[in-house]
Amino acid sequence: MDYATETEVADAAKHLRSLEKGLNEILFGQEEIISLVITGILARGHILLEGLPGLGKTELVKGLSKLLHLENKRVQFTPDLLPGDITGNPILQEIDGRREFVFQPGPLFANIVLADEINRASPKTQSALLEAMQERRVTVLGKTHELPLPFFVLATQNPIELEGTYPLPEAQLDRFLFKLEITRNNVDTLQRIVSHRELGTEPEVSAIMTAETLGNLLGLVRRIYLPDVVANYIARLVDSTHPGQHEGAKQIRFGASPRAALAMSSAAKARALIHGRSNASFEDVKAIAPAVLRHRIVLDYHAKVDGHTSNTVIENLIKQIPFQGNATPKNLTPA
Repeated sequence: MDYATETEVADAAKHLRSLEKGLNEILFGQEEIISLVITGILARGHILLEGLPGLGKTELVKGLSKLLHLENKRVQFTPDLLPGDITGNPILQEIDGRREFVFQPGPLFANIVLADEINRASPKTQSALLEAMQERRVTVLGKTHELPLPFFVLATQNPIELEGTYPLPEAQLDRFLFKLEITRNNVDTLQRIVSHRELGTEPEVSAIMTAETLGNLLGLVRRIYLPDVVANYIARLVDSTHPGQHEGAKQIRFGASPRAALAMSSAAKARALIHGRSNASFEDVKAIAPAVLRHRIVLDYHAKVDGHTSNTVIENLIKQIPFQGNATPKNLTPA
C-alpha cells in the first residue's frame, strides 16, 4: 500500500490547524469537542452532538460547513415531520403533454446535513436516515437516488430526559461514528461569550479550504499506517465490551458491533493525521474510544441502579485492557 509520507502529513496538519482555529472562534471553550468533530469528519463519519439547548451545537455545525465550503441543509426535527420531508417526494408534473411523477430531492441532498434535535421526531421519521447514513443514497418508491459526496450527517440531540423526545433506535445510533457530549461553559468562557457575541447574530467566518483540499485530506487518512499491534488492541477493546469477555463488562447487556471496530480504526488514523503523524498509535485509540463506544453499549438494569454510566464503564475498560508487546508510537512504522 502507498502509505502517507511525512511531507504530505505535515502539509495536511497545517490545513487542519487552520480549521481547528476557525472552529474555536465559533464555539468558545470546547477545544476537545472541536478536535473530535474534525477527527470525525476526516474519518468520513456521522456525528451525534448531545447537550442542553443553547450550548452552541447548531452554530458549530453551521460554522463547519462554511469553513469547509460545503453545501449544507438544516432539518428541524419535530413530532409531525414525515420521512418524505427529509428524503424528498415524487411530484406529479406535466412533461410534453403527459403527467409524470418527478422526484423532488429533499434537504438530505447536501454535503452536510444538520439534523437539529433529531430525537424530537418519531422513530418512523428517524429511520428515514438509516440508508442515507450507511449507503449514501436513498430509495423512494423503489427508485434509488445517490447522495452528493462527501456526505455527513451532524445531528444534535437534547438529553432524553427532556419532555417531548424519543430515544434513537440502536441501529441508527450504531451508524454515528461519534457521540459527543457538550457540557455547560465555565465562568471564564461565559464572560468571553458575553464580550464577543450579540444575541441573534452569528459569528462571521470564511471558507479556509476548497472541496478538492478536503477530498485530498480524506484520501490521505486512508493512507495513514495502522500497525498490527494497534489493530489488535482495537479488536480486543471492542471484544471486551461484550458480556463474559472481560471482568469490566459485567454491567453491560449488549456490546459494540464490528462497525465500532472499523470506526475506531478510521478515527485513530484521522487523529494521527491531525497531530502530524503518519501512523496511528495506542494513544490515538485511547483518545477516541469513548466517543466511539459510549452510544454502542447497552447497560443492564443493575448498572444503572448502582450509578454506572456508559462513560464510566468504558473508562474502566480502557484502563484494564493492556497494550500488547513492547511497541511504542515511535517505532510503529510500516515495513
